[in-house]
Amino acid sequence: MLSRVADSVHWMSRYVERAENVARFIDVNYSLLLGDENEAIGGQWAPLVYTTGDHEAFEKCYDETTRENVLRFLAFDKRNPNSILSCLGKARENARTIREIISSTMWEEINKYYLMVRASADHPRVLDQPFDFCNRVKLASHLHVGVTDSTMSHSEAWHFARMGRLIERADKTSRIVDVQYYILLPNPEDVGTALDVIRWSALLRSASALEMYRRVHGKITPERVADFLMLDRHFPRSLHFCVVKTQESLMAITGTPPGAFSNPTEQKVGMLRAELDYSSIGGIVREGLHEFVDEFQAKLNAVSSTIQEDFFTT
Repeated sequence: MLSRVADSVHWMSRYVERAENVARFIDVNYSLLLGDENEAIGGQWAPLVYTTGDHEAFEKCYDETTRENVLRFLAFDKRNPNSILSCLGKARENARTIREIISSTMWEEINKYYLMVRASADHPRVLDQPFDFCNRVKLASHLHVGVTDSTMSHSEAWHFARMGRLIERADKTSRIVDVQYYILLPNPEDVGTALDVIRWSALLRSASALEMYRRVHGKITPERVADFLMLDRHFPRSLHFCVVKTQESLMAITGTPPGAFSNPTEQKVGMLRAELDYSSIGGIVREGLHEFVDEFQAKLNAVSSTIQEDFFTT
């Protein structure tokens, strides 16, 4: 398989996943601020820019961290390389260069997805009520993943696409846990109140995790929410699940037997999986959740870099 093709299919998948996750960040923030009782969750639009990691780019483009500025920057601003519109433009361009590898249905769906978002940028009501727009973005991303799994041979190209999607998903889930966990840690008087449950429910909904969390843990508590989104072995948006499936795709590409390592990428992914295999949420909170997430993101970035070096760099 050509390195150029592997690179394009990998990043096509990453950019689609990135666009979906930005919509999820917007959605949870908007949900938390609905209603007068939630207005006290002060300055909630500024942390949203930090969640995506684009605060420096935002400060170059806007003077104030207002609701409208943040939404426009994250959804439609082409000066932001990680806005939903920018990500889908790059995903569409990568897809265009590998039309002979992906199915025609995949190309049609990603093209329709991009055009839908571009058309939404011209409607001011999208910024007034972003809930419907975010839902359409998430559904279009799910459709893209479903079409990919259903119409593309599960060969090397498919595994590169899945690796890209899962690495991106793990990164963004870790970011939202890191930022929102501390924003939402309740005041003593709020613990167990309806407002406390609404806040944590919104966080779980941002990862489409509320129903599955309820089945596993029942009562919503901050530590259990972090445990579910970070260490659950079965939920498809948890850090642990994403790393396990990334390793499986990597082994399928290289043909390396389980337990053996033939290149730096396999070593780094194996070490990251082992760390998550033997972590507990109690130990993570005691040692510092923020520090754990920072270290996880650094290791995930190292995995991404070695994938580039091992497979894409000529």
